[in-house]
Amino acid sequence: MTAAPAGAVFVDRDGTIIVERHYLSDPALVELERGAVAGLGRLAVAGFALVVLTNQSGVARGYFDLATAERVNARVSDLLAQAGIAMAGWYICPHDAADDCSCRKPAPGMAHAASRDLALPLAGAWIIGDKLSDADMAPAIGGRGILVTTGHGAAAIAEAGAAGIPVVADLDAAADLILASLAVPQPY
Repeated sequence: MTAAPAGAVFVDRDGTIIVERHYLSDPALVELERGAVAGLGRLAVAGFALVVLTNQSGVARGYFDLATAERVNARVSDLLAQAGIAMAGWYICPHDAADDCSCRKPAPGMAHAASRDLALPLAGAWIIGDKLSDADMAPAIGGRGILVTTGHGAAAIAEAGAAGIPVVADLDAAADLILASLAVPQPY
């Protein structure tokens, strides 16, 4: 019998786990973002279920197809596996913002699907990404958002601060914040 995960951490792909490459369609161009391996590794060791939620509007716009997006995901997964990190699930929203779907972040559809598929509680989950749309999903699922300044994140620092969303440098710093939230105060 395996232990239940410590909780769920939903992570954006582009600009968060991997270097932002504007509509990335070539798996050969995948490069892990600074702090990704260290941060995800520490969260995995702490027992969190790590799940990727990625908006891929390039599919809706015809820049690449869903199979191409999945090949990019497979390359990211391979690189993480080489570092000893296994993601519990991968979820793609292939829609454009104009499609008004229920899965494009900040809508919670992908998180709800992951919760059903992986038996993960959403309340208290963490959502990490380089856009406010990532962190803005948190209230819809009873979670907490974190903005990283990798990718597009540096452009949203002021807005995130005004909204009370923590801002950190990268996934390693996000792991620091999450793990610190678990610390039990010691009596004096």
